[in-house]
This record gives sequence, structure tokens and C-alpha cells, in this order.
Amino acid sequence: MLLRVQRITNITSIKQPICRFFSNKQGFDSLVLGAYISEKPILTTQQVSTKTRDMLQSQLALSQFKKAGDVRLFYNVGGIKQVAIVSLGDKSNKNPHKEQESVRMATAIGIQTLQKQGAAYTGIDVSVDIQGAAEGAVLAQFSFDKLKQKKGDAFDRQMGAYHSEESVQKAWEIGRLYGASQNVARMLMTTPANLMTPKLFAEEVAYLLAGLENVDILVHDEEWAARKKMNAFLSVARGSMEPLRFLEIHYKGAKDKNEKPYGLIGKGITFDSGGISLKPSANMALMKGDMGGAAAVAGALYGICKMQLPVNIVAMIPLCENMPSGKATKPGDVVKAMNGKSIEVLNTDAEGRMILADALSYISTMKPKYIIDLATLTGAMDVALGQVFTGVFTNSGKLWHQLEKAGDSVSDPFWRMPLHESYISEMKQSIVADLSNVGFRRSGGACAAAGFLQEFVDKDIPWAHIDIAGVMDCSSTKGHQIKGMTGRPTRALIELLRNSIHQ
Repeated sequence: MLLRVQRITNITSIKQPICRFFSNKQGFDSLVLGAYISEKPILTTQQVSTKTRDMLQSQLALSQFKKAGDVRLFYNVGGIKQVAIVSLGDKSNKNPHKEQESVRMATAIGIQTLQKQGAAYTGIDVSVDIQGAAEGAVLAQFSFDKLKQKKGDAFDRQMGAYHSEESVQKAWEIGRLYGASQNVARMLMTTPANLMTPKLFAEEVAYLLAGLENVDILVHDEEWAARKKMNAFLSVARGSMEPLRFLEIHYKGAKDKNEKPYGLIGKGITFDSGGISLKPSANMALMKGDMGGAAAVAGALYGICKMQLPVNIVAMIPLCENMPSGKATKPGDVVKAMNGKSIEVLNTDAEGRMILADALSYISTMKPKYIIDLATLTGAMDVALGQVFTGVFTNSGKLWHQLEKAGDSVSDPFWRMPLHESYISEMKQSIVADLSNVGFRRSGGACAAAGFLQEFVDKDIPWAHIDIAGVMDCSSTKGHQIKGMTGRPTRALIELLRNSIHQ
């Protein structure tokens, strides 16, 4: 099966897809096909004649077409101007998740190759995995060029499938939404901090979810946070001229609207200078992405709401900047969090745990089925796991296995990290407060931060802290992994909530 795709260059508006199965009558100017490698290349699609198949496979073999990701271009084949054939690697020893990732990656590589050649209308081989092909197609086309004087070629962003089998259309649409949701998170993270302030972030997300069924959006201000005694959150926001916002989003997709919701929290520091404990200037520009947790939650909610998953969700996104000024919190200051615990601020650059502390206390009062917070929290996580795995700290073995399964399913993997009270023992030695926001030593920094957060979670509620600092950005482009802000783990969150329907 082959599907038509047009290049995506603008993520801000998502139209209903238009896509057809491959036929020369549809006016394709290009194709992306997959091929396995064994003794010789084997095309996966059945939509070509025997003569064409033999010719293409013979040419592939002569071109030393071998390892996964290899791509070869052919011109004027059967009336098609350009055909990109991408290696899926060896078919043997592939589990379904790895095979889907090979399709996801191959589709992305094929589309990017053809677009460099000026291809406009591309048919995509979906004979191996429809959802994976759709995800790869959407993810591969993310770009952020709306602020550039010279923009890329303008194409309508349309894709989908015309097909009599509902299952094919459904799988394609699900894959498209998975990809589009991660691109939403990428867009939010990539936007410069002066154009994505707490107020503008709240407005963008409210606009994104406006009109979707079963969604209620509450945008709270500083006065509301003060009434709730969220002094840890307020202490971080004090140094900035930009007003804080606290997004509270309720999605009631379950048949029983009163059923306990799943809880999500995203750290929303729209720019992190470090505050009085100022960061070094090198790479500080990347700190526009310090709201990656908030972006992933917003992106996941977009996909979940569009798919109308039959679950209830409550999401909290505390939003502010962490800036130095005459009003900023000083090292040594003490604040009392919403749950009554006092915190000595020894390092104002450990601000993410401060705003999450109040968000965790607030969401705990709603008694959700579980709580998952996502945050670009510690550089220590980047050191530990790099850009491959996302670190998870959790008090629940069951929740860990659910997260692990979801991450593996969409090839956005998690790694369980230790959650132990010994990591927080130094924080409990403050002379003036219940806790300090950092320990005396740098070692085990990600584990200590997770231990700090656990102090603000109802102990009867399953909880997971996901530290996404290491996977916040990608250093190079490889297929659907685009250089820049990643939007991870948006697709894994959606998969987690989809799986919960059957549990």
C-alpha cells in the first residue's frame, strides 16, 4: 500500500488529512519505498510490476545497498519522477516495536531525501507498518522557520489515506496524531523565550485545545497561587518581570466523568537563567527549552484529546521565568510550600523542584490514579543517560512497567533510576528549615532531586518523576530525530494513556 503525503512546513495549524493509495492517476511525483536486506534487497511493496521490481532490486544490489537507513534514488521509474528506496535492515530477529521503528526511521529518511530534490507529492509505502510510516512522515518534516526572512518552500500540510478498510485509515490517523503531538511539543520548546513567556505559553495551549471535546482549561494567576499558599512556586517567579501562570487542564473522556483521573505535571520554566545563582553564559540560550516537561504534557494532551481516548486526565503546568533581579529569591532564603514544609533555598538554579513541589501538593489533593511529573530537572541526568534513555524515578513497580512498555512501544525508551531516602538525607540537615533544595555534594544530583519531590507527593498515590534533561535536545539529525528540541517523551505519554484503557 502506498499513501500520498505533502510536505509539512508549518506546525501551528493542523488540517484534516487528504491522502490516496498509490496510483499514477493520483499525480505522484515521488515515492518512498522500503526494502529488506538478506541475500539480496527485497522490496516490501506489492504495488509494482514484476519487471519493475526485478529492475529496482537488481540496481539496489549493484549499489551496495546494505545497512539500515541506506537510501538510493531512482529517476523516471514507471512514470514517477523520483523513487527513494530506504533499507529497513535485515528482517530476521526483529520484534514488532523494532520493526515499527525501522519503518518510522526509513520513512523519515526517504521523505527528507526527496524533499531536498524538490519533491512535492510523495507516495509512502505502508505495507510493513502503517502507524510507523505515518509517525515518521510527520516527525521528519518538522521545521521552525517562521521567524526567518527567507522561508522554506510553502506546501499545504495534508496527509492521510483514502481506503475502504477502516483499520488502515485508523492506524494512519493514529500515527499522524502521534507525530503531530510531538511536533507540537517541539514547536513550544523551540520558540524563543521572548515569544513563549508564561502568558504566551498558556494562551498557545489554550488555543491549541480550544474547541476539542471534554476539555476544560483554567488559567490561574499570581493572586490565585498566593491564595493556595504556593510559596515555593512564587519564590521562583519573583525575579522576573513576566507574570507567572498556572495551567490547570481537565480532560474527561471516560464514560464515567466522575472516575478518578490520571495526573500529569509538566515543569514550565520558560527561561532559566539560574536566578541569583546565575548559570554560565555558554549554552544558556538552550534554557528556552527548560519548559520541555510542560511542552510534552501539552503535546500529549493534544493527541489524547484529538483521539478522544476514553480516560479522565488532570494536568498541571506551573509556568514562570527564573531570573535575577532586586526582587529575586536569594540563596539562604526560606519559603513554606503549599503542603506546609519549609524549604531553605541554597541554590536558586535548583528552581524546577520548587515549582513542582507546589504542583505535586496541589494535584495530590485530587487523589488521581497516579501522578507523573516531567521536568528538565538536572544536568546530572544528562551525564548519567545522555540523549538515549529518559530517566524515571518511581515509588510504584506497576507504574514503572507501564512506562517501560509504553516507551519500548514507540521507541522512546525509559530507564529506571533509584529512589532512596539516603539521597535526600543531606537536604534534611538544614538548620533553619525542614528541607534545603540541594544537598552539600553534587554526586547523585538527579536522585537527590527526585527524593526532594517525593516529599510533596501523597504517599498513597503511585507516582513517577521523569527527568528529561538529557533528552531535551538532539545534537544531530537522523531520520525523524531532528536536530534541536526533541519534544520527548510525548509519544510515550500518549501510548501510556492508550494502554491504560485495557488495564
